[in-house]
Amino acid sequence: MSYTSRLNQAFEGAPRLPLDCRSKYVLVSDCHRGIGTTNDNFLKNQHLYFAALQHYYQAGFTYIELGDGDELWENRSLAQIIETHGNVFDLLSRYQAKNRLYMLYGNHDIVKRSSRYASRHCRTFPCGCGNNPHREQKPLLPDITFYPGVILENHAGPDARDIYLTHGHQADFLNSALWPLSRFLVRYVWKPLEHYGVLDPTSAAKNYTRKHKTERRLQHYAAQNGVTLITGHTHRPALSADSPRYYNSGSCVHPRCITCLEIENMQIRLVKWTMTVHPDMSLYVAREQLAGPLSLAG
Repeated sequence: MSYTSRLNQAFEGAPRLPLDCRSKYVLVSDCHRGIGTTNDNFLKNQHLYFAALQHYYQAGFTYIELGDGDELWENRSLAQIIETHGNVFDLLSRYQAKNRLYMLYGNHDIVKRSSRYASRHCRTFPCGCGNNPHREQKPLLPDITFYPGVILENHAGPDARDIYLTHGHQADFLNSALWPLSRFLVRYVWKPLEHYGVLDPTSAAKNYTRKHKTERRLQHYAAQNGVTLITGHTHRPALSADSPRYYNSGSCVHPRCITCLEIENMQIRLVKWTMTVHPDMSLYVAREQLAGPLSLAG
């Protein structure tokens, strides 16, 4: 199957959400939430992510996660990830309670595509500490569905392009068609070597050649289909008027910041959240606009 076919398949029967002047969406990708060990790349930015998540919740945004939210190649247990980052999942459950949560899966959490997996691992989680199997179960993400793609239907006019959202690994053969092999290599080869500074050459985020090839394919797909395509996967944020067909939300595992895309008032912005310092030397979490706003009205 070609990468074009894999991308087409991601949007077959995809949920369609309205995009108009009242829409408020925040697009986040590649959190790679782990279990709190040295391999948990999300750990260093968890405070930035949680502050951003609270801001968007209070401001009435709908949260759309574009895949690889949880690191399930290096880790086997989603329950451990949930317990480690319980405050994050508690806030995500509040988004879902208000029907403002849409979750996509990527290659690193592709197991979530199974409805049985989602029902078994995401419906509830045990309260309290310890290994008591009889701990009280608290609702987490009941009836959650993890999608391969979501479409934002642009109602701005006849010339306005719909926005297609997916993770983007479909354009990367090794991380889509051969994902079981890639997972094996990550789990048993590259994860141990990461302690010694060895980068995973199969990763589009760490291998420049693979990153560039994947992005070219995603840009070609968007132009060929006359849509705006927004993905993650490569971890390289992108928003430019020079490339209006393809945007990228970046990731939450940059060295000192997280990046995301905001859609509000029919405009899209690329922003980053980072830790900075007041004149009195106190620390605070700051939102900084990196690019945009670009109009989505056509």
